[in-house]
Order: sequence, then structure tokens, then C-alpha cells
Amino acid sequence: MTAESLSGAEPYRGRPTPGNVLRAATAAIPPPGLVLLGILSVQVGAGLAKNLFTQLPPSAVVFLRIATGAVMLLVMARPVVRGLSRRDLAVGVAFGLSLGLMNLSFYEALARLPIGIAVAIEFIGPLTLAVVSSRRRLDLLWVALAAAGVILLAPWGDAGTVSWAGIGFAALAGAFWAAYIVFSQATGARFPGASGLSFAMIVSTIVIAPIGITSGGAGLLRPEVLLIGAGVGLLSSVIPYSLELEALRRMSKRVFGILMSLEPAAAALVGLFVLHEVLQLREWAAIGCVVVASIGATRAD
Repeated sequence: MTAESLSGAEPYRGRPTPGNVLRAATAAIPPPGLVLLGILSVQVGAGLAKNLFTQLPPSAVVFLRIATGAVMLLVMARPVVRGLSRRDLAVGVAFGLSLGLMNLSFYEALARLPIGIAVAIEFIGPLTLAVVSSRRRLDLLWVALAAAGVILLAPWGDAGTVSWAGIGFAALAGAFWAAYIVFSQATGARFPGASGLSFAMIVSTIVIAPIGITSGGAGLLRPEVLLIGAGVGLLSSVIPYSLELEALRRMSKRVFGILMSLEPAAAALVGLFVLHEVLQLREWAAIGCVVVASIGATRAD
């Protein structure tokens, strides 16, 4: 969920920065491999975060993720605000707000749903944005297919693994994800290099800190919790952001979007093998509907 802000990347000039080291390390990996590794990193990070819910509430885990991710990204790209107008800064703040609220909503959904289902429902946000942007008649098919997936996931009179509250939080996360895409593109056009994302992460940390610190309390200071939180920030923010940035330098955005459409399926597999979340056949079918709809909308675009 980090790739939309990468369009303004600074070119490689041979300087020994973390970004240059990454490019040298990933030079032999084909771009699709980088995207798939980024997807896997995000979902494993989400699985690691979900395991923390037994020790901390979701809002506290979100704060840990964003704060540690912000610190790590600051090492790679410090925000550059000199010369920016108030409007530019306002766009960066809006980007940070959407980023923080997207993650907070998603983690609340993750506490109530299997990870594959949460990601599938959340994906409706960017899918809807893509459909609204293109306005092709064929896109109505993809909307209907995605809607069929959500209907399959809804807990119609059964007390299974899906709750209406979880669906609501996942849908809210999807709405903030759509806003994140819009503001990340605007931020990338206004901020130099990758400094826009660093600025947004700082804003997100400030916004989420009050609720995260209040809900987490002294539990946030336990060394093992801090260590896992750092791992979540690394896997969910720094690694996928860096891999996606490098992939977008070497492949088209259309192909990148198609590959990213596989994220709900990857989340379901991580849920199965890492979290031991066994889904029903109709839930796999629903995730498949969302994946196909997303691929179709991306190809049409």
C-alpha cells in the first residue's frame, strides 16, 4: 500500500545512500519478482502485527508500525519542505492523514476478520477509484464482480469468521486507501524525491500517537513488543516501499497494477500458512472475484 507515491524518485548518481545500496542488491531480480516480494513483505508484516493483538490493541500496534516505519524512512529520505507553498504542505498533510487512518481502519478490520478477507474488502477502494477514473462500460462488469465477492463474504445469518463490524472497518480502510492514492500522486508531484512519503509518515505518527499511546500504555515500552513493532514497520513500510520504487523504475505502471491485484490472494495464503486461518470455499471464491475484478479493471485502464 505504498507504491502510489513513488513517481518522483531521485535518479541514481552513484552516491552511497541506502537507496543506491538497494538498487545494487536488487539488480539481478526481475521487476515482477520485486513486486511479488513487496506484496509478500506487506502481508507477512500484517500477520506479524495481528499476532501482537494478544498483547496490544490494534490502535497501539498501528502506532508502533507507523512510528518505526517513519524513523526508518527518515534515514533513507528526509522530508524536504524548503520552497514548498502552504498548499503543497496541505496536500502532504492530507496524504499523511489518509495514510494513518487507512492503517488504523485496516488493523481494526484485521482484529475482526481473517487477513485475506480484510484485504479483499479493502481492495474495493482502489478498484472503485480506477473504475470511476476510466468510465468504461466494461468496468461495470468488474464492479459487479467485486460486489459479488463482498456479498459472498457477508455473514448472512451465520456466526463464522466474518463480522459486520470487520467488514465496515475494511470498507472504511478501502475508502481511505482511495484517498491515499489521490493524495500520494499529488504529493509526489509537489515534494522532491521520496521526501513526500517521509513527511506523510511523520504526519501519520503525530495523528495516531494520542490514541495509540493511550490504548497501549506501558505495554508499548516492553522490549519484545518494541522489537516486533520494528519488524512490522520494516516489513510493512520500508521493504515494500523500497522494492516497489525499484520495480516502478523498470516496468510499466499497468503491469505493476496487475501484479498488485494479486495482493488479496497473497494475504489469504499468508493467513493460511502463517496465522493458520482456514477459509471456507465461498470465501476463497469471493477473494477470487475481487482479484479478477481488479485485474480486469487494471487491464482496461
